[in-house]
Amino acid sequence: MDDQKIVDLYWRRDEQAIKETADKYGAYCFKISMNILSDLPESEENVNDTYMQTWNSIPPNFPSLLAAFVAKIARNLALNKYQAKHAQKRLTNEFTQSLSELDIYIPSKISVEDEIEIKKLSQSISNFLYTESLEARNIFIRRYFYCDSIKDISTHCQYSQSKIKSMLMRTRKRLKLYLEKEGYYEP
Repeated sequence: MDDQKIVDLYWRRDEQAIKETADKYGAYCFKISMNILSDLPESEENVNDTYMQTWNSIPPNFPSLLAAFVAKIARNLALNKYQAKHAQKRLTNEFTQSLSELDIYIPSKISVEDEIEIKKLSQSISNFLYTESLEARNIFIRRYFYCDSIKDISTHCQYSQSKIKSMLMRTRKRLKLYLEKEGYYEP
């Protein structure tokens, strides 16, 4: 079933919408959840929570890209679960590893509590990504938004893992230069 018909089911409050979403995007949401949570039962629960959140969000929202809409919900719910579970301890998984790769490239003067600055930084990163090639942008997003492993990205793109690592490193360096020009780093 196409996305528009699924969204229409949500708007009609037809429970078939959840089944259609699960059939079409369940594996996608599960992969995102596993990449962040690294836990099978928690990831399964996260996917179910994603369906519930999607049900509660449509209406009032009318997403034009249902895949991106449910992916964002799955990711945000997984991040919230991850933060709650790991508030005191730090485990190494694809999520923490991908974040640690970005740590030295994201300016430290941005306070997590300062929501306006975070939104501006997010917009700057988004603007930067649109200056990159489609290939570099997709690899960056797979790694740092979906938290895909280097191996998975390598398999998907049919490049060696070392090429993917190099591409990501070069993209991070260009991001740092871009953010310097935007004024996020002090001279």
